[in-house]
Amino acid sequence: MDFQDIGLTRRVLLQRAGILGLLAAAQQLLPACAWTDHAARADSSVWPQEPLTGDVIDLIVDETLFTVSGRTGTAMTINGTIPGPLILLKEGQEVTLRVTNRLAEITSIHWHGILLLPEMDGVPGVSFGGIQPGATFTYQFSVNQNGTYWYHSHSGGQEMQGMYAPMIIAPIDPEPFQYDRDYVVMLSDWTFESPEALFDNLKKLNGYYNFQKRDAREFFSDAARWGWWAAVKNYLMWDRMRMDPTDFADVTGDTFTYLINGVSPAGNWTGLFRPGEKVRLRFINGATMTFFDVRIPGLKMTVVQADGQNVRPVAVDEFRFGPAETYDVIVEPTEDRAYTIFAETIDRSGYARGTLAPRAGMSAEIPERRPRSLRTMEDMGMQMEGMDMHDMDITGMGKHTHRSGLKMPEMNPSGDMPNVNESDTNQNGHHMQHGAGMQGMDMGTDDHRRSKIPGTEPVKHGPDHHGTGNQTVAEYSQNRFGEPGRGLENSPRRVLLYTDLKSLTPYPDQRQPEREIELHITGHMERFMWSFDGKKYSEAKAPIHFRYGERVRFTFVNDTMMEHPLHLHGMWMHLENGAGEYLPRKHTVIVKPAERVSVAITADAPGRWAFHCHLLFHMEAGMFRVIEVSE
Repeated sequence: MDFQDIGLTRRVLLQRAGILGLLAAAQQLLPACAWTDHAARADSSVWPQEPLTGDVIDLIVDETLFTVSGRTGTAMTINGTIPGPLILLKEGQEVTLRVTNRLAEITSIHWHGILLLPEMDGVPGVSFGGIQPGATFTYQFSVNQNGTYWYHSHSGGQEMQGMYAPMIIAPIDPEPFQYDRDYVVMLSDWTFESPEALFDNLKKLNGYYNFQKRDAREFFSDAARWGWWAAVKNYLMWDRMRMDPTDFADVTGDTFTYLINGVSPAGNWTGLFRPGEKVRLRFINGATMTFFDVRIPGLKMTVVQADGQNVRPVAVDEFRFGPAETYDVIVEPTEDRAYTIFAETIDRSGYARGTLAPRAGMSAEIPERRPRSLRTMEDMGMQMEGMDMHDMDITGMGKHTHRSGLKMPEMNPSGDMPNVNESDTNQNGHHMQHGAGMQGMDMGTDDHRRSKIPGTEPVKHGPDHHGTGNQTVAEYSQNRFGEPGRGLENSPRRVLLYTDLKSLTPYPDQRQPEREIELHITGHMERFMWSFDGKKYSEAKAPIHFRYGERVRFTFVNDTMMEHPLHLHGMWMHLENGAGEYLPRKHTVIVKPAERVSVAITADAPGRWAFHCHLLFHMEAGMFRVIEVSE
């Protein structure tokens, strides 16, 4: 899956502001999936595009001019827009989608999160041969689900070049929640550089786009707070491991512009409301390489869907989501004023920004930017108890506090961690497990007790059989569903956790998994090599085999120091998060550094299916597998 093997044509990719942008014109989508009046427009240059409906839909893939911040160039688009056209379907219908390729290279469309036959899934080399230049491929499938989904190219770097769009499926039965307005909020990342150029830069230097590294000024500041020797030991420790504690994103705001519905922060996409209305926002992370932390200052968000599936409503102030995930939330603005939709990147190098307002042309303040965080030894999977940490902070941020804000208890003179009282909590409402040092975080409410979740106790890594494709391994791994994520630990806001997600109804297959498959997420960050079990896709000798009809536990162990959004095609993953009979269904699961998580899968879809990290360059570098379901 390397770029070198795909044969992409070289392009100069620039941005455009002034062309099409679905919902950049902020049209209003009603609960019945019918369009009505136009909502606010951020500026007069953005014009609306009608959604596509019906049993037969035509899509054209072509090159289109695209302008952002006064710079115009060429992008790859679906029906001439970025994002592509919103497709509105109805649960139970039979749909035909005819995709015509006007590019000079092979293309494809993958219907993300949609359950269908393998040959309709749209992954070249796995389920079909791709769409040749000048050809038309006809996708046909039954729509057997509802909710918020999206579609995108699964060919090389085309997704990064503009080929992505939302798909909304209206349910047959009434929805279990009420709302008055309905907007898609599709986040994405855009760069003026070609995907090939970005990938080459990362292969030459994995931190090529990271301009937030620790520098001499920060070293002197740390030395003043910790003492010279403690600071030197800390910096030397990271250097010996050839690791960078500021490594949160491979590609950053140095080259990316972050968009909402194809509109830059300066363009300020706007959706209208009347005070007192309930507004449904369908957040889709269509970015290729970016995790976002999303909040709307002044408004609570009630999460009602995750990855298109209804969940028990949970009120939060902020949520983090990775590429390919979706969350539907309902907000109730009561004041006659504007609210900022703020999506800050995980590395804090940039943000996407939009507005909810009662009238066109309004805007609200952009929240104060948060400082970038630092990775910790916990992210490396290192056991904290008994380590010699006297007079130094292993995180690189001071003796008792992580930069991300998690309070560390006072250390004994020996450097050992004392037991932690249950009253010692951080501002997000989580406390450190009694007697566990840095290892355990309480999972929150009684409904999310750690004993209900596989992998919550630290598991020591066994013999390493993962070869040269793995730079390091997590000495200890454990479930971290009850943690909001690095950089959000001490947030004064209520942050969504995976342990908050519960299906609205019991999931149908209540069998216990018959067997377990363990898969390690591996990589060599210095050489920008990404893999599963230490082998990239081209080195994998055989597909991962699921027996048709079996209930299988798929366990992911992250031996890297980065978060990975893992996406399974064709089948649901039930998140084993302690919700009992109400495990939530997801098509994409975020695995934190040094985390061990399990999902339960009913292998009910015969055929060959893609399974991969949804960070585009990680997939292209080799973090990809085929799962074959057969007898």
